[in-house]
Amino acid sequence: MTQPFFPVRPRVAVVVGNPKPASRTLAAATHVATALVGSAPDLVVDLATLGGRLLDWSDAGVTELVAQVGAADLVVVASPTYKATYTGLLKIFLDRFAGGTGLRGVAVPLMLGGGPAHALAPEHTLRPLLDELGGRTVRGLYVLDAAHDDPTAYADWLDAVADDVRVLVTARAGVPA
Repeated sequence: MTQPFFPVRPRVAVVVGNPKPASRTLAAATHVATALVGSAPDLVVDLATLGGRLLDWSDAGVTELVAQVGAADLVVVASPTYKATYTGLLKIFLDRFAGGTGLRGVAVPLMLGGGPAHALAPEHTLRPLLDELGGRTVRGLYVLDAAHDDPTAYADWLDAVADDVRVLVTARAGVPA
């Protein structure tokens, strides 16, 4: 995959809903964000490190993270597959976003799983939620846990969506593509 050209470098966030900190899901999401824009994300939110703060709606730190993620030009939202869907941890965080306006950038749904049986989970569960929250989504990506550190597991998907991501992010910034 050739690196997409962005006239203005987008603000990129990663949100990971794995209950285990520093997980394979985090590694996968960071890889996807970096591959899409050619540099490391500006913000990485590993929800496992926030613990009970996610349940405290008055927590100013979590409120600020929500604002930063909502303002990002591109956000990779990642979760392991639990019972054919995303984790409750991720849902708790995403519940803080106002429907239709919470996410203002391009949202990339990414899920990892143990086998191919749930390969459609990003499309059937996570993508509709990100759409509902206002994100402009691209086709979701499902990666097998065992291949999370293999760049070839991402290559075909990256080739298929990179131009769409560039166009959508550039349009959001109001700069001609």
